[in-house]
Amino acid sequence: MAKLELRNVVKRFGDVTVCNGVNLDVEEGQMICLIGASGAGKSTLLRCINLLEHTEDGEIFLDGEDIAIPGLDPQAARKKIGMVFQNFNLFPHMTALENAMLAPRRVHKKSRLDLEKDIRSLFSRFGLLDRMNHYPDQLSGGQQQRVAIIRALAMRPEVMLFDEITSALDPQLVGEVLDVLLQLKNQGMTMVLATHEMQFARQAADKICFLKDGKIIEEGTPDQIFGSPKRAETQEFLARTLNYC
Repeated sequence: MAKLELRNVVKRFGDVTVCNGVNLDVEEGQMICLIGASGAGKSTLLRCINLLEHTEDGEIFLDGEDIAIPGLDPQAARKKIGMVFQNFNLFPHMTALENAMLAPRRVHKKSRLDLEKDIRSLFSRFGLLDRMNHYPDQLSGGQQQRVAIIRALAMRPEVMLFDEITSALDPQLVGEVLDVLLQLKNQGMTMVLATHEMQFARQAADKICFLKDGKIIEEGTPDQIFGSPKRAETQEFLARTLNYC
């Protein structure tokens, strides 16, 4: 049984079908990279997995339990699934440490004292121990994104979702955030990423899924997708993207 399973997931906005019968298996400890042009449905698919969007049809299984049943309280599933967005969404009036502590204090009802040791360890692991008491506007974009990742990890999720988390960063800051993802992969975190970082996906992913028009039309290992893609649409996308890079 896969850690995360999607079966015929459909999401519409009005008359527009953004996810059109998506099927996906994510094994525990895998890094899955979703690639495709803007508007292909990558971000919406991640939001459906995290139950930030309700689905019109299909099933989303986490550890064998369908978490997308209409009317089901999403909070239990969200405790197990962390998500990091393109924009950092840090509270500007709170320090980095306070941002990271907010959700576990509210959701898990833990005190600052109970949390501080574990969260300090996260800041140390990602090279931000000396920035814990800084406010977001005192941090670089790369540092802010790392704080956003720490904030998600502070909830002790079993699955992490990342939505184009380097797209708002200056090019020289991208590497430090991708290094964090590699650390998480090496520690066995189950991850699904929507990304335009093709070289990173090629080097780090266990599986690549190419989306077009709300469907996964081709998936495989990085060697398969980048080395010998079968679909013409995948070939055209990679030719444009890799030449652009």
